Amino acid sequence: MARPLLSVLRTKTFHCQSFSALSSFTGHVVGRYDNSCFRYDRQGQQWQQKRQVIASLHRSFTDSVTLSPASSHDKDGTIIGNEATPTGSSSINPVYIPDRLVSILQDPDLIHKIPLQDVRNFCIIAHIDHGKSSITSRLLELTGNLGPESQKEALRAASGNNFSKDKDVSYKSTTKQSSYRRTSPKVMPAEKEQIELLDTLSVERERGITVKASTATMVYPHPSAVGPEGVLLINCIDCPGHSDFSSEVARSLQFAQGAVLLLDASQGIQAQTWTVHETAKSMTNPPELILALTKIDLDAARPIDVALTVSEWLSVEDPESIVLTSARSRIGIADLLDAVCQRVPPPQPLPDDNEKGENQHLRAKVVDSWYDSRGVNCIVQILSGSLNEGDRIAIASETENIAKTAQSYAVQEIGLVLPKTLRTGKLHRGQMGYVRFGLKDPRQADPGTILIFHRDVGSDILLPGQNTSTSDSSITSVLYASVHPEEEDGFEELCDAVERLALNDKGLEVARTADLGANSSESGGPFLGPGIRVGFQGLLHVEVFRQRLEDEFGIEAVVTPPKVPYHVTLLPSKQNNLTEPRTCIVEDLEDWPEYGTKFKVEEPMVKVTIMAPVEYAGAVMDLVTKKRGINLTTKPIDENSWMFEAEMPWAEVVVNFHDMLKTSTAGYGSMNTTQADPPLREAKLSKVDILLNGDPVGPLSFVCHTPNAHAEARVVCQKLQEVLPRQQFVVVIQAKADGKIIASERIRAYRKDVLVKSGKMVGGGDISRKKKLLEKQKKGKKRAQQTGKVTLSQAAFNSVISRQ
Repeated sequence: MARPLLSVLRTKTFHCQSFSALSSFTGHVVGRYDNSCFRYDRQGQQWQQKRQVIASLHRSFTDSVTLSPASSHDKDGTIIGNEATPTGSSSINPVYIPDRLVSILQDPDLIHKIPLQDVRNFCIIAHIDHGKSSITSRLLELTGNLGPESQKEALRAASGNNFSKDKDVSYKSTTKQSSYRRTSPKVMPAEKEQIELLDTLSVERERGITVKASTATMVYPHPSAVGPEGVLLINCIDCPGHSDFSSEVARSLQFAQGAVLLLDASQGIQAQTWTVHETAKSMTNPPELILALTKIDLDAARPIDVALTVSEWLSVEDPESIVLTSARSRIGIADLLDAVCQRVPPPQPLPDDNEKGENQHLRAKVVDSWYDSRGVNCIVQILSGSLNEGDRIAIASETENIAKTAQSYAVQEIGLVLPKTLRTGKLHRGQMGYVRFGLKDPRQADPGTILIFHRDVGSDILLPGQNTSTSDSSITSVLYASVHPEEEDGFEELCDAVERLALNDKGLEVARTADLGANSSESGGPFLGPGIRVGFQGLLHVEVFRQRLEDEFGIEAVVTPPKVPYHVTLLPSKQNNLTEPRTCIVEDLEDWPEYGTKFKVEEPMVKVTIMAPVEYAGAVMDLVTKKRGINLTTKPIDENSWMFEAEMPWAEVVVNFHDMLKTSTAGYGSMNTTQADPPLREAKLSKVDILLNGDPVGPLSFVCHTPNAHAEARVVCQKLQEVLPRQQFVVVIQAKADGKIIASERIRAYRKDVLVKSGKMVGGGDISRKKKLLEKQKKGKKRAQQTGKVTLSQAAFNSVISRQ
């Protein structure tokens, strides 16, 4: 039986006498390749030859072909020696590069002349730190959103320096466009550039990751345009890569007809790559998927290996369809934009359009929203009609569409995001821009909300549905924490800030503790005061949430250790007078059954997918076993990487599993989590209460595997001893589980020398006087210990999060 093409590509040798002899390989010519014969310099000058070699493996040959490693290389990296010598042509498909400058900044009215058929909506998805924001910034540069000088430089790099600085170029030029083959791109300076323009949040710039999807509108002349201007309108959405913000990816895919899946040429397929790929494929109307390799100019890059592996694992028929890019060296930026223009389809017209494809009814779908001093701001996508400043609009719903009860809003400001805002005063069909219309309630501007003209309220007009993912129809929180203000009088201010932040972060689930009862741990008790229970998508989501509160609202909040929901089944006994088992979901540990109660616990399970180099396989498997993982399976991705899959308790993953994985794999491992099947598993768990001077502190309590309770409790007590401030009284830290104290530490009190006053010994040599003073001090310390308050900082709660 014939082996698959990609497996044959990795064999040591190959000889083929004729194309007909390879019919078993479905018409593909296959051969040996070796990394040594595909060396390339930083300018990417040799990548063109590599593409020719790969392309030759997929063309028909009539004569014999022999491909072997090059015997030597010249100084500039050109291959000299044995190469593939096909009899047919092996030229590369030409990439279109415009010979005129077109930009929204120079001609804002141009976008209003572009028909719906010339609109392209796409998003960029990838694993974290695979270069999404950098590639997006280069696209903005090539399309002129960063100014004419940057655009000229980008075009020169794309066209191999054929775009002259001295060329007389006008933004109003109507010169006939030409297409020609790209030559070697120019080497860019080594100085650091700011190429993360869509990362506008301070937390994104500090951490170097994207946590919030951002939009940008561009124009680009291309032969695929059918309008008289010959220009395409491109709406791009840059998505986060971390699994904690997967809701942003699912939301962005609803508004795009195409998606660019980026992969790092040195890392290949990573854990989150699988997730975003499956999310895109599971949409009701799946977007056109364009695969691209980035960072191909790195010394550690393996573009051929990664391209072939991606083709095999993601079912890509032709590896040549994978676009090769590098944001740092401006390689392949025009190729990627050309692929978007050619392969991404335009938005579909609505069913109630007239014969000319026109529609007078406004339907604008909310893509995103945020809150500032002027109220709620919305990013909208115009599905039909047009929207102008001064129009009266309403928020449509099924009930309000029947009765004329919808509130009317006057449109105050309209514009585009480039990524900086550009006020245009109007938006037409197919465009994506921002709208301010005086909305004060953030809950009315959820993504997917439809805006219509107020005059159309009550009329029978079509409201488009959602393009949702069939695998994840709803966003549910996977862990919960309580948020408390550090200032005693800052609760209402904290509530307002969290509600506004939740408008911009749909992964949050917010509930005030007033709705939960005074006995919940979120009430804070005497240590923290009132707070808010918030649901999160992961531990990084918790950290980003707290930092955004401080950066955007100036509020320093205390976030308690996140807790996962447990399914607790109370069994019939004489104490509870139950006749049959009763199951409840425990999200707050204050509801955990007391010691002595008969019950069983089921903990949530997740399926963990780990990608790591093969040399760290033993360390990864040991870590999974230590974290109580079951059903561990391994699968080789290529000769350098393995994939590990296992089912693990979610509580073990959220604590510090990611940090331990990075430590075990020298930073090369990546992971992703999905819901396991079945989602619950019975386990032997114990609740560990932390007591300060005999008083339990609910927010510091945690649940762990019973055999590990003693060790984890001792670690928490020792860390609390280090981070809690020293007081005028003794602070006793204890951990209690299953009705007994299992760990204890003490923080010594500050002690004043009461036997010395004004530098002299009190009482002289009278021992009774000294004892009296010491006994008085002792009583004061004891009284202070009973009434004194221990201040809990964020570091105290972090000691519970990282307790292993």
